[in-house]
Order: sequence, then C-alpha cells, then structure tokens
Amino acid sequence: MNILQILPELEVGGVERGAVDLAGYLVQKGHKSVVISGGGGLVKRLRKEGSKHYTLPVGKKSPVTVIMMIRKVAKIILEEDIDIVHARSRVPAIIGSGAAKLTKRIFITTAHGYYNTGLFSRPMSWGRFVIVASRDMAEHMMKDFATPYDRIRLIPRGVNLDEFRFLKQIDAAAGEKSPRKKDFIIGVVSRITPLKGHADLFRAVAMIFRKMPNVKLLVVGDAPHSKPRYREELEALTRQLGISSVVEFMGQRTDIPQILSKLDVLVLPTRAPEAFGRVIIEAQAVGVPVVATRVGGVTDIIRDGENGLLVFPEDPHSIAEAITRLFKDNGLARSIAARARKDVEDKYSLTSMAEKTVKVYEDAIKLRKILVIKLSALGDVILSIPSLQAIRKKFPEAVIKMLVGEASSSVLESCPYINERIIFEPDNRDKTWKGLLKLAGRLRKEDFDIVVDLQNNRTSHLLSLLTMANLRYGYDNGKWSIFLNKKIKDSVVPAEPVMHQFRALAMLGIDRKDEVPQLWPKKEDYEWVDDFLRQNWVDERHVLVGINVAASTRWQSKRWPVEEIAELCDALAKKHDIRAVFTGAALDIAPAKEAAKLSASKPIIAAGKTNIMQLAALISRFKVYVTTDSAPLHIAAAVNVPVVALFGPTDPERHMTKVENSIVLKSDIKCSPCYKSVCPKNNRCMKNIKADEVLKAVEKYLGSDPDYVNYVVNITRV
Repeated sequence: MNILQILPELEVGGVERGAVDLAGYLVQKGHKSVVISGGGGLVKRLRKEGSKHYTLPVGKKSPVTVIMMIRKVAKIILEEDIDIVHARSRVPAIIGSGAAKLTKRIFITTAHGYYNTGLFSRPMSWGRFVIVASRDMAEHMMKDFATPYDRIRLIPRGVNLDEFRFLKQIDAAAGEKSPRKKDFIIGVVSRITPLKGHADLFRAVAMIFRKMPNVKLLVVGDAPHSKPRYREELEALTRQLGISSVVEFMGQRTDIPQILSKLDVLVLPTRAPEAFGRVIIEAQAVGVPVVATRVGGVTDIIRDGENGLLVFPEDPHSIAEAITRLFKDNGLARSIAARARKDVEDKYSLTSMAEKTVKVYEDAIKLRKILVIKLSALGDVILSIPSLQAIRKKFPEAVIKMLVGEASSSVLESCPYINERIIFEPDNRDKTWKGLLKLAGRLRKEDFDIVVDLQNNRTSHLLSLLTMANLRYGYDNGKWSIFLNKKIKDSVVPAEPVMHQFRALAMLGIDRKDEVPQLWPKKEDYEWVDDFLRQNWVDERHVLVGINVAASTRWQSKRWPVEEIAELCDALAKKHDIRAVFTGAALDIAPAKEAAKLSASKPIIAAGKTNIMQLAALISRFKVYVTTDSAPLHIAAAVNVPVVALFGPTDPERHMTKVENSIVLKSDIKCSPCYKSVCPKNNRCMKNIKADEVLKAVEKYLGSDPDYVNYVVNITRV
C-alpha cells in the first residue's frame, strides 16, 4: 500500500511522534510512506527511517492557502500513486479530503482532540474510517459529529518498547543497581498552553517544596507560535511562587525516553479532556509512575491506585498529595510502575497500534459502500428487491444501504441483501429544503463509493450528488440527471419494472439472472394470520382466494367494480366451495363492506386489519390472488402465489413483473392505457373486465382449466 499522512507540523508532540512511528513501521513492512507537513524537528528522523516528506503549509487556516494546498496535495497523490490519505488534524483534513475527492482516493482521519462542533471541525468526521484512541473520543465523534458507529475504529496509541525501555532493563544492562538520586524529579511533557494545566502543577510543586526542598520540576515542551507569551507568564508565576530555582524549562526535546528515565514521577495536569495521553504510556513503558487528571481518554489508561494515580483537574492540592504519596511510599511507586509496564506491553505497544492501523487501511481499500435510492410507493420498493439481490451478488463484501420512504421501509426490515435502511420522510422532516439538506449531510457522512439511483427523479438525483460519492448511476431522463456521472438513456421500448432497473445496473456489470421479488414475513406474522383465519372459521383444509378490493386512493381509475367482486365471490363459492378474502388498506374497508353486502357467500374482510408483512403472510395462504395494478400485486409475486392481475388505465408491460403463475386481464379499448388517476368515462376500462372472465383465469390455478395459459388476455369488449 502507498500511504500519505498529512499533519500541520513535525515538531515534538504526541501526534507527531505517533505519525513518525507509524511511518517507520510502514516502511519496515514494505509499504510506501509519504508525509506532508509544515516541517519540524522530526523530519530528519522520518527521512532517515525511509519515508518521503513534502514540506507544505498544510496547517495554515487561510482559505486561499487551503485551496492552493488541495491542488498541490492532489498532484502529490497522483505522482506518488497514493492509496490512502490519512489526515491527523483539522486543516490537513480539509485539504486531504478535498485532494482525495479530486483524485478518487480513500480518505481516513485520526481524531486526536476534542473539537468544537463548528464547520471548521467537521472534516475530522469525513473519513471512510475515523480512528480514535479512546472510548471517550469515540463517544465525542458519534455524539457531537454524528459519525456513524460502523465508521469508528478504536486504536489506542502505541509506544516503541525498544526505544522506551523499562528502567530495570537499563539497570540490568549497566550491570548494577542504580543509586538513589539526591533530587526527587517531577516531569511534565506537553505543549505549554493554558488548558494543559501547568499553572496547577506549579502551585502543587510550591506546596511540596515547603516540605521537600530537594524536589525538582522539568518542563518539556514549549508554547505554540500563536501564544509565545504564555511561557513568559508561567516563568513569572514560578518567581511569584518562589520555585523558579527548582523549575527548569527545557523547551522542545527529541530525547524524550532519556528525559523520562530521569524522572521519579510524571504529571499530566491537563484541565481539558485528553483524547488519550501518549506521554502517559511512554512514562509507564519506562517505569515512571504517573499522576494524571481524571479527564477524557486518560481514564482508559489509568486505573486509580493500580497503574497510576488520578486526581481532579484544576486542584493543585490533590496533585501535591498524589506526588507526595509516591515520594513517601516507594513500594507503591514500584508496584504501580510494574503494573503499568505490563499494561503497556499488553495493550499499547507500537506494533499493536501499527498493525491495527494497517488493518484499517486494508479494510478501507477492500470495503465498498453502496447507497441504493428508492423513495416511491410500496410496490415499487418491492420491485427493487431483485436489484438489491443482484447488487449483493456482485459486491458480496460491500456495505449496502437503502434510502427508502418511511411508508414502504417495513418490507426491507428483514432483507438479507442490505445492511441498513435509511428512512426518507417526504411528508415530515425531509419535505423542506432544510430537512433535505440535513438528510444529505447524513448521507455524506456515510462516505459512499457508489450510488445506484433507482428512483430517477429530481429529489433522488440531487441527493445522489450531495452524497459526494465518486460513482453515481441512474437514468439520463432530463430530471436533473446532470447530477449523475454514470447514466444511460431510457429506451423507447417499454420494459417491465425489474428489467428497467437492470438496464441501469448493466453499467455496473450486473445482468439479471434468476432474481425475482421476495419478502420475508416473520413467524409472528404467520401466527397472526392463523389466529385471524381461525376467528373466521377457517382452518388449513380450506381453500381461499384473495381479492384486493381497491387500488391506491390516488388511482380511482384502477378500481374494479364492487358488483363484479361480489359476483366473483359467489361464483367461487357456488362452483368450487371456496371463500374469498378481501384485502386492502384502512381506506378500503368501505368498498370491502359494500362488496360483502352484495355477496351471498360471506367473504372474509381483512381490509384495514393487516400491516404489510401480515398481508404478505395472509396472501401466502391463498390458492390464487386477484388484484388490480397496485402494491399487493407485487406482494403476491414476492411470496410466490399465483396472480390474476386486472389492468385498465395502466400498461402491464411497464408495471407487471413477469413471473411464473401470473395472468393479466387487460381491457383493450382505444383510450387505454390513459394513465389518468380519475377516469372521465366512468372507469369504462375496468368495467369491461367481467367476473366470469376473471373466474376462468382463477380456475387455471384451481386445476379446473389447466389449458388456460395466456399471460396477457386482451378484453376487447366495447
């Protein structure tokens, strides 16, 4: 793999040392390591260990500089043939994300700190994976930046155990036991900023100094370039406290292992939550007891009283007590040091950290994230299931998510071909532009590689673009399809809905084979059906025929007359001793009752009593199902029940999935198909379809007329 790390600078700090350590490991394992930073004291070591370094101002916040850097970094990515762009800070994340998007490379971030939730910080959540060093940081990224859980990777920082050697090993190498030092040396290693709590430690040292005049404090690190006067303020504080003679400001240092080996205790007095605290495990590796404030990721490392001591932030008194406790109890200090070293060996070695990071890189390269969009009605979502099955066959290891309308989402609850449903609420929160943009933001966070737009309307095309996916597939239909970058012109020859979808899928190298609509009712759905039928004096011996009494409320023109429904019920009862079951939504209860009133055969009314999956389980109980062009037609096909479909104002060649055991009765009059939701001619096409003709089609599946084989029967009655 070819890996690019990008961070503001390479001065001495936990983030910087971690980047250099990882770069060295990558080179050792035969990978290509490239680092872009603003330069610093660690560049020499980085290059010596085999990595390539580019010095660029990738830490500057100037918008002009950021734009320039995106172009320059993109050029480096192409020249070095980079596979993974790994950003470790906010401005580098903006630059790295933009450059990765331009070059279609994978982008990863490591969140090293607690960021504010402004726009400037959001790129830290844009990585294909977001690496965090502690559980507290994981919670921060999920809660404050809505980073999906499946994109979080917890990798504690690691320390090079060959470089940070345990003091007992050093003593053994020297061939003698080290003598007790005259001074009790306390150390703090971090940038000098107000949030790091140096002032609290200085006040604690002042308390200790009154009782322990041999105490000494080493301050390793310096103030950032943006706050150079803060070190001067701390130096003035030491003079005020009367401890300037025992405090040594050492500035930036590269010999951290050697400095730590001189300490009797390391203190991390930070006031703000720490993402992890690398210097803690470095001190523990050397065998130096640690006193740290109880904040953030520090509590992932230190178990109070076992492998370190925890104190409350901004409490100099408790810091002084903890340090004094270690000074007085040498046995406690040794036992803490021994346990801490064992923890570092088990959990925080450089090898462990680097191996886990490389695994993240490998997973990111192998992983494909696919979004399928289908926002429309229930029947259309059911008809998209063959496409989902085919996409899963093509990409068996991919993460596939489906953006689906709220009303239709339940049919995908148990779908084995997708990993997750993302709910679109057109009648609620997603109706406004604000809601749509919020949904787009959520989709962007998923970091999809591929979008398959099966909806193909303006909303779906816009959402496809806003995912920022590199590949966006769909139909070039003039409805903002400019937002797609992989598109196909629609054919003038009508295609049934599943094949229409597969025309678009062909651009991904997917051909239709044996995929058909499917549904997955649960055990409790079948149990509900059994109980419902028992209440209507039906058991397993009875043969049932289902009749869908209505169509969508928007499509009044699709309704089959209730008089014909009643006549069919009576014919089934008289000729075959079969009861009919009326299905439909709650709005269909009225026509169901009207048809039942006209019938002498006492049909069972299930309209308004089932949810979608209960309806699927109920339809699976039928010998044959009679329905107009509506969602239950596709439900019957999905549960493999013979269907007699009645078509009038719409074209079955465009809306009927050709499956086994299906017959279409189509009213073949001059004005059909008209695609008018309300018929100006009093539903003449549907009235043309008579009960006796439907009965003949039903009898094919009852065994009475096996020679009735036509798929489409055109009824030409005028």
